[in-house]
Amino acid sequence: MTPGGTSGAPGVVVVTGVSRYLGAHVAARLAADPRIDRVIGVDPPGTAEPADLLDRVERVRVDAGSLGDLLADLEVDAVAHLALVTAPDRQQGGRAAMKEQNVIGTMQLLAACQRAPRLRKVVVRSSTAAYGVSFRDPAVFTEETEPREVPRGGFGRDILDIEGYVRGFRRRRPDVTATVLRFAPFIGSTADTTLTRYFRQPVVPTVLGRDPRLQFLHFDDALEVLRRSVVEDHPGTYNVAGPGVLSLSQAIRRAGRLEVPVLEPGLSGAVALARTLGYGRLGLDQVDLFVHGRVVDTSRLVTEYGFTPRSTAAAFDDFLRAHHGGVVVTRDQLAAAEQAVLAGIRQVRAAVREQS
Repeated sequence: MTPGGTSGAPGVVVVTGVSRYLGAHVAARLAADPRIDRVIGVDPPGTAEPADLLDRVERVRVDAGSLGDLLADLEVDAVAHLALVTAPDRQQGGRAAMKEQNVIGTMQLLAACQRAPRLRKVVVRSSTAAYGVSFRDPAVFTEETEPREVPRGGFGRDILDIEGYVRGFRRRRPDVTATVLRFAPFIGSTADTTLTRYFRQPVVPTVLGRDPRLQFLHFDDALEVLRRSVVEDHPGTYNVAGPGVLSLSQAIRRAGRLEVPVLEPGLSGAVALARTLGYGRLGLDQVDLFVHGRVVDTSRLVTEYGFTPRSTAAAFDDFLRAHHGGVVVTRDQLAAAEQAVLAGIRQVRAAVREQS
């Protein structure tokens, strides 16, 4: 097959997770393709109403355990599985609910796909978190690189489980094209993630003595790769990231933010800083990324898809243009930030004294 080639777009496509930002935009883009007859958005019962952009997408709310009958009844040709949770939310059940949706939900979905006789394509959202983080990691990861250590963060561990289920599915249904997309962290003018909220903070905590190399992926390029994965045949696993890298210090300087280095064992103080300022949460997945960094090789994607995402620097600059001058640091916020960092330092000193 030639790069970017297609064997015909599927007639009926199911997209999971359309109540979320990524799933909604992918479903809307597929629904606008005249070659696709129906796009069906699937979410569990009780999820929020979709955005206006889903007016051409059929909505179905069903438990993951009931997906088998749905896929067979609707004569589904392709499934795009995007319903992943990247960080635990206490209000939504915390880490237990996150693992239930990511790991158990994927297992049930693939079991349903295995029983769907017309199905010929499955596209699964994954992450470069599949490579884990370690001081022994290579400078650049290829798709064949095995993780040296199991990730500490819940999302990274979930990704390893998810990809394991996909490998099993490929063995059981070799007639189905299975595509796994290992996305770098999303960024861009419209992306709203833990990472973008991190860079929007007026005071940005970093790990003392570490300046990791980072890669980002523009959200619009992620949508295009997902669209092509559904309407074209691209079996296999692919790294998806913007070419080039930015060091964390470069990114913070470009954003015009204040960098506050803290010792790694005292990152609880940095997390408290972010929460005090009202900028969400940092998990172990993000902390490890800011210690070790992660850079992946994307030559397989470029060759197979005939598509090159915009560079990491260009994607980050687009994010900055959309949020230029967004936050002003008040005196109270600076005082709260200072106290949070000092508290983290005191914790480290106390721990060192206890061990000595």
